[in-house]
Amino acid sequence: MVKRSHGPQQKTRKKLTKKPRDKGKVSVVKQLQSFKEGDMVMIKVEPSVKGNVIHRRFMDKTATVIEKKGKAYRVRVKQLNKEKDLYVLPVHLVRL
Repeated sequence: MVKRSHGPQQKTRKKLTKKPRDKGKVSVVKQLQSFKEGDMVMIKVEPSVKGNVIHRRFMDKTATVIEKKGKAYRVRVKQLNKEKDLYVLPVHLVRL
């Protein structure tokens, strides 16, 4: 029998696939966008950028920007009764 893979990106085939119209390079504007403290953002993973891909549990969630650290932003996501902090590159964030 074949043993099933349990990697960090399991069950993300649909979430990490672009539509044919959206395929291609990521724009520089999207990579260099900036956010201020307290901004509301949505975590929308850009499939063509493989670095800093977050867990599928946090994909398409609303978050609040806490601070900037290096190139990434620290965002706070509410999960059930807890709040979790994630470090996400700006290419994976969409302003709300």
